[in-house]
Amino acid sequence: MHTSPGSLRDIVRRALAEDLGCEDLALTADLTSHLALPVGMRGRARIFAKAVGVLAGVSCAVAAFTMLDPEARVDVRRADGHVLQRGDVVLEVAGEMRALLAAERTALNFLQRLSGVATVTRAFVDAVAGTGAKILDTRKTTPGLRTLEKDAVAAGGGMNHRIGLFDQVLLKENHFGFARPLTYEEVVRRCVAAQPGLVVAEARDVGEAVAAVQGGAAVVLLDNFAPGAPLRAAVDAVRRAAVAAGRSVATEASGGVDLHTVRAFAESGVDRISIGALTHSAKAIDLSLLVEGVS
Repeated sequence: MHTSPGSLRDIVRRALAEDLGCEDLALTADLTSHLALPVGMRGRARIFAKAVGVLAGVSCAVAAFTMLDPEARVDVRRADGHVLQRGDVVLEVAGEMRALLAAERTALNFLQRLSGVATVTRAFVDAVAGTGAKILDTRKTTPGLRTLEKDAVAAGGGMNHRIGLFDQVLLKENHFGFARPLTYEEVVRRCVAAQPGLVVAEARDVGEAVAAVQGGAAVVLLDNFAPGAPLRAAVDAVRRAAVAAGRSVATEASGGVDLHTVRAFAESGVDRISIGALTHSAKAIDLSLLVEGVS
């Protein structure tokens, strides 16, 4: 899990403050509940699935409820990674009704968004089952929610690419363009000398793919290669160059990947496939909160 408990609470607090319009999270800021409900009224509610999907974001929902009512009791019934069926109860919560209603939308927003990411990830993972290819995410994430979305990818069975600009070297077309007059291989070698084992180099043709291996890249990212013969030829060229260099080099495909084409990419022999759509195009999963009783 990439999101620390402290970071998670900070993210959830910001979301609650955005909804309530105040930094101190005062329940009186919720005009509707403040006017309609008696102070101190307690009740029970449950969150349940209204659609099939893979669950993620449970910790965010728990934090939303307990942040507004520290005495709230939350009974988690399903964990991240669980395959939801319609009607499945995710959690039950008991506490002050004004707090439960104030936290409702924030809790559901996190659950629905992150479960959507986990669900689409699981679909891609299932689509390449048996090929050996791994499904990876990218940095195409919602600003401020990256670690949560990457945790959701993991809940869906995918793997995380780099978290940000700080934990891996990923040389792309624009890096090579701005580095001229250095050659492609010289740029790769410069980065490998400083960060051995952490360099991923994007290649747009077989020549660049071989140069990436010769420069010492740990991973060759074969970008926008058509699946089938073109991609297979590039993978084979990387493997031959790696054998000649006496080391192991992983291959990665990206660009033009969707659920209809991902298996063809995997069957072309790549070790991993990175897909921005896991996070930038995930459809939220429908969940709902229902009040069960008042005490």
